[in-house]
Amino acid sequence: MEVAKLAVFTESADFCKELQIPHKHNLVFSFLGQGEYNINYTFDHPISGKKLVMRITTGSQMHLSNQIRYEYEALKLLADTGRTPKPLYVDDRCEYIPYGMLVMEFLPGQPLDYNENLQEAAACLAEIHNTKIPLKNHLIAPENPLKAMLDESKQLAKVYIDSELGDNAVKEKIRKLIAISNRIIDSKPRVDNRRCIINTELNSGNFLINGKGKPNYLIDWEKPLYAFAEQDLGHFLAPTTTNWRTETILSKEQMYAFIKTYCSFSEQHKNPDQLWESMLSYLAMTCLRGISWSAMAWIEYQNPHKLIQNKYTFDKINKYLTPEFLDMLITDYLGGQ
Repeated sequence: MEVAKLAVFTESADFCKELQIPHKHNLVFSFLGQGEYNINYTFDHPISGKKLVMRITTGSQMHLSNQIRYEYEALKLLADTGRTPKPLYVDDRCEYIPYGMLVMEFLPGQPLDYNENLQEAAACLAEIHNTKIPLKNHLIAPENPLKAMLDESKQLAKVYIDSELGDNAVKEKIRKLIAISNRIIDSKPRVDNRRCIINTELNSGNFLINGKGKPNYLIDWEKPLYAFAEQDLGHFLAPTTTNWRTETILSKEQMYAFIKTYCSFSEQHKNPDQLWESMLSYLAMTCLRGISWSAMAWIEYQNPHKLIQNKYTFDKINKYLTPEFLDMLITDYLGGQ
């Protein structure tokens, strides 16, 4: 998106009023980063001098009609945690360009290093999960989150499996992942813990680490749910997550150490062994979801008119769909042979 087009948002009276920006202003936008369905820019407030983030949504992974409002309301629920960016303004009218926009505070920090920052990430995540959320809230709350993950994965995988562009050997391995996941769902008893707000997208780049004695943050609240902490824990530890922005795959010892640290900060989960056992099925389902999404996205990337194209993402998708990576997931994380 051309930076010049962002000025259309800043010309509205309510934008200036809510952010306390003079009508005659000259905001300078700088590209911050992008995901598959969003583009982010920074600008300095002309009065306070504080750096702010403007986030533009170009689509919804959750198939929501108002993705930007969903994110904004989630950040409002988390505003008092001190661990997430405070939302300042939202425009979901799509009057100026056909996308929603929100403005939030800019938070400092470096991406999480899995070899150095697992304790900081565990503390940050536990404190977010400790946040008391009103029973009546806007968040999607799947009745059975594990089954919801499986159902979503099947829909994503179907795009690849049904496409003539997909590789037949990869299709067979995805079908095997789904079959194993079906057995996990059938054999796993439900454990109804207290629900909390979960992020569901816990890659290393979404953590901002600032060193000893300083606050650490979790950003990118594109897909929050009202569900169970185990889903976030499984997502954080899964190789499809740790290997996404880095080349890291955590050992079982590192994973368990993370769970122990998390329990030391958690108000609900105090038994690491018990939490480990209930987390494993979510870790397995996260692996399936990561592969299913990658397969779907691979098909999307074959369209030359796709709005957002990211070479790093496409290269990682191709890695995840190799026989070696798929076999590793089946053997080591889903218990299949």
